[in-house]
Amino acid sequence: MATIPITKRGAELLKSELRTLKTVDRPWVINAIAEARAQGDLSENAEYDAAKDRQGFIEGRIKEIDSKLSAALIIDPATLEAGGKVVFGATVELEDEASGNIVKYQIVGEDEADLKLGLVNISSPIARALIGKEEGDTAEVQTPGGIKHFEIVAVSYI
Repeated sequence: MATIPITKRGAELLKSELRTLKTVDRPWVINAIAEARAQGDLSENAEYDAAKDRQGFIEGRIKEIDSKLSAALIIDPATLEAGGKVVFGATVELEDEASGNIVKYQIVGEDEADLKLGLVNISSPIARALIGKEEGDTAEVQTPGGIKHFEIVAVSYI
């Protein structure tokens, strides 16, 4: 099985979700199924069907998270020593050469990505264009609006 890179923060979020699924959601749905069964005829019991569907979702998500965590390569960006290069976990400050706008992104794993928070997936076009570059380099990124050029203003590992 291939390893999946994930930041320390991302791994903690997945572990927290797993703990909630196992200790809160799973017992709740088991109780909901028991209550629905107590109502009698299961063939026309919408509450029972909904609870069973929810149980299937919860169990599937538990398996998915367990699998991801077992294959995870947990990386703490604060301990990286990449010599100023853009690598997984790095936080990169970029200047759009056309508009002059400054943006800041951290390169993270698939499960952690959230563009609104400045967290970009390692397999996204912008992350792939940045990997291996250093402060002062220019990255060319194919976007839906066309090719954009970004200058790397700063690289940090936080």
